[in-house]
Amino acid sequence: MNTKTNQSINIGVDTGKFQLDIYIRPLDIHFTVKNDEQGIRDAIQKIKPYKPERIVIVATGRLEMPFILACSKASLPFVIANPIHVKRFAGAIGQRAKTDKLDAKLIAHYGAAIKPPLSKLKPESMQLMSDLVSRRNQLLVMQTMEKNRLHILPKELAMTIKPILTAFKNQIQKIENKIIKLIESCPEYQAKNSLLQSMKGIGKIAAASIISNLPELGYMTNKQASALVGVAPVNRESGRFKGMRKIQGGRHQVRTVLYMAMMSAIQSNPVFKTQYQKLVTSGKPKKVALIACVRKMVVTLNSMLRDGTMWEAPIAEI
Repeated sequence: MNTKTNQSINIGVDTGKFQLDIYIRPLDIHFTVKNDEQGIRDAIQKIKPYKPERIVIVATGRLEMPFILACSKASLPFVIANPIHVKRFAGAIGQRAKTDKLDAKLIAHYGAAIKPPLSKLKPESMQLMSDLVSRRNQLLVMQTMEKNRLHILPKELAMTIKPILTAFKNQIQKIENKIIKLIESCPEYQAKNSLLQSMKGIGKIAAASIISNLPELGYMTNKQASALVGVAPVNRESGRFKGMRKIQGGRHQVRTVLYMAMMSAIQSNPVFKTQYQKLVTSGKPKKVALIACVRKMVVTLNSMLRDGTMWEAPIAEI
């Protein structure tokens, strides 16, 4: 809170590749800086005297990270907002017009009205591990695209694809080696990794994703863990309408990795194999059955990390 104005100051930042639009609410101050080192330094100097309650910036992927790091270094309170939440807020207040200034103003309004909790930066090694897992996933997607082209293009063009596939394979291997080194560099990560990988189906990448993107696992209730990953079914009921329960929200990076891990687990882990077959036999769609198994996996891993126990049998029931 700014003591001079006796008002809660909320700042919205609209991130672009080349510039940052910044709006200070309720003082109706707007300015633009370049999204580079000098521009961010100027923005921090302008913002600091207002002593904001929070600086809200929407997660874009990577463009916001230099500004967030600068806020953390300057001990300024920041929130990395989910773009879906901000978009829904815009719909709730009826804002349809869209410019960089209006977006920054909207983000500041969202911060003042919703008061989202402040964000914290991950330790540097955890952030790097998360980035490596994300990059590996990107390479796998591109690798799959090239493999699909290999089957549909004429044979004489195969030679243009095979070297690219070799390059992808080498880069994926290098990333996996870096992930392993990061885990081995920290005793805490090593302990978590051993517990996680004791469950059949959880490999080094799934374990790394949990360690870096879900550090809270083991310190929360099973329901909270399911909701945080985004595998807890949400009711859709209003009056006489009763819709299907669906999953939504959560940390999609972990959910995607665990979904792939479950594809392996239903082949190698008798517990999940039995549960999956039981659900499918009872008439559940295969994708619904997989998500239900992922939820059980999350609940079980949460209990394992909480109690410091290795995988032996089902630790927790849904």
